[in-house]
Parts: sequence; structure tokens; C-alpha cells
Amino acid sequence: MLTLERRPEPNRRVALLTPIIAVVTTMIVGGLLFGALGTNPITAIETIFWEPLFGEFAFYYRPQLMVKGAPLVLIAIGLSLGFRAGIWNIGAEGQYIIGALCGAGVGLAFYPTESWLIFPLMVIAGAFGGFVWAMIPAILKTRFGTSEILVSLMLVYVAEQFLASMALGLMKNPEGFGFPGSRNLQQYASAHNAELFTGTGMHWGVVAALIAVIAAYVLLNRHMLGYHIRLTGEAPRAARFAGVNPTRLVLFCLGTSGALAGLAGLFEVSGPAGMVSIDFNVGYGFTAIIVAFLGRLHPVGILLAGLLMALTYIGGEIAQSNLGLPAAAIQVFQGMLLFFLLAADLLTNYRIRLARTEAA
Repeated sequence: MLTLERRPEPNRRVALLTPIIAVVTTMIVGGLLFGALGTNPITAIETIFWEPLFGEFAFYYRPQLMVKGAPLVLIAIGLSLGFRAGIWNIGAEGQYIIGALCGAGVGLAFYPTESWLIFPLMVIAGAFGGFVWAMIPAILKTRFGTSEILVSLMLVYVAEQFLASMALGLMKNPEGFGFPGSRNLQQYASAHNAELFTGTGMHWGVVAALIAVIAAYVLLNRHMLGYHIRLTGEAPRAARFAGVNPTRLVLFCLGTSGALAGLAGLFEVSGPAGMVSIDFNVGYGFTAIIVAFLGRLHPVGILLAGLLMALTYIGGEIAQSNLGLPAAAIQVFQGMLLFFLLAADLLTNYRIRLARTEAA
């Protein structure tokens, strides 16, 4: 029979290869899934991974990689700080929604005033909204010892109810002929997160994501706080002896991840999405968890993983359009990445042994 034997120390070579193993395994099993749905597996995989980069309309799809990847990278960077310290924020989706509502609320409150100050105020409001929403599980954990996993996750459903309420009520477009949703922020110049360079897809959300990657790298490798984060995750007992303040660390990690998720929501609602609607949230907060682990919780790895996940989004949309694949199949394909990554991670700390079973 097969048994798992714990390694004396984690296998570094396997740890570096697990993202590649996970991607290749996902492509193989995903191809079998697409084949079971009646689609040529090779054609489906080629459409998802090749078409957006080198296909006939690649000139249009390539710039969209950063547009799709920016919110994933921004949220995943914040999550990775907490994950490294053993602080599990699973509710980034809720913080993303609240950040979008707060930022859009500021912009709509000034409509139709035109001023360059409006968008910076929206950015501050978006980050603050996500921060406050993340402080709820942070304070409950530090004061009452509750699980940040459960509280942050449950708050996602509360945020979704807020989103529906705002789209149907307070933020509803008075000139929208009764349809749910706010005014289109893309038509309100002072509140629009427009492209910085025409045709590149580059907007302020992309800039913020790149800044977050650099800041996280510097924090984790050049700052004492980053050392405390890494130490707490790798050796919690040693961190206590080193004088690390666990309360302060929980507040910092959850607050930072909430603020970055809120920023992602603000940049999305004022840019590509353009308006507050009932279906505004598309699961970026949950997908960012896959991105964080696929990037090995490393800022540069997260940037690459975010682009890869953006590729599956764009390629998945092409596959739905050209091959008739259902959206659910693409979501399962994306979820396989995390499943096989966690499965491959098992080999980092354990080795498989063939053990003989003795006769009774």
C-alpha cells in the first residue's frame, strides 16, 4: 500500500517545480474535461493559452492581460502578507465590493461636478472602505479570539447584499429608466479610471498593482516588519520569543489586504466595469487566493501568476465564444489550478512510500 512519509526538511527543488507541475496537470485534466463535453481537448487548450497571445486578434487581447490581471495581483499581494504570517483573510471579495461601493459613492456624490480632485478622493475612499471591512474580522480576532477565516468569509455575503441594495436603491441611476445600476462612471470624466496611454490597456489600477509588487518585495526583504511576518509564519514560537506583537501583526496584515482589495474594487468599478451593478463582483477576491498560492506568496511570482490567470480568463471567454464551452467548465478549469497546486505541494513536505502489508 502507498503511505506518506514526512521529509526531514522540505524539498526545495519540488517546491520550485510545483507551480509548473500544477499548470501542466491542469492542462491535461482540463483537456479531458473539455473532451467529455464534446470539444477537442487540444483545440480547447490551444484556444485558452495560445489564442490570446499569438492568435489572429492577439494585438487586441495582449493589452487586456494587464487589465484583467491588475485586480488579481493587487488583491493577491495583500492576501500573501497575511498568508505568510498565518493570518487567513478569505473575505477579500467582500472588501473588494465595499471598496468599490465607497469609491463609486464619492464619485456619484459629486456628479456632475468636474474636478481633478474627485478621482483621488475616490481612491482614498475605496482603500478606506476595504480597510474598514477587513478591520471587522481583525478586531474580532484580536479582542475575542474569533476565526478570521469564518468572519471574513461570512462578511462576503453581507457585502453582496449591500451591493444589491445600492444598485437597486441609493446608487440607482435616476435617469436609467428603472434599470438597476448606477450612472456610468466611464461617461463622467472626473470619476473615470481611463486608459493612461490609448490602446495599451494601462490604467491607474495597473500602476497600483506594479507599485504593490515592488512595495511588498521591499517590505518582505528589506524591512523589519517583513521579517516579523516571515518569522511568524515559519516559526510562531520563535516569533513570540523575539517580541513580535501578534495583535499589531493581525491588524496590519488584514488592514493592508483589505485596503488593497478595496483599491482593486475602486479601479474596476471606475474603469472596465464602469458602474455599480448587482453582478459587479465576478469572484476576483476568491480567484486571488489561487494567484497568491500559485505565485508561492512571492511578489514577483504573484505578478506572473496574475498574468497567467488573466490569460485563462481571456482565453476562457474566447473558448466560450468560439467553441461553445460553458462558463462553468472554465471556472472548474481555473479551480483545478489551486487543487493540483495543493496536491503537488504535498510532495514538498512528504514522500510517497510503497509499504508492504503484513498478513493477519
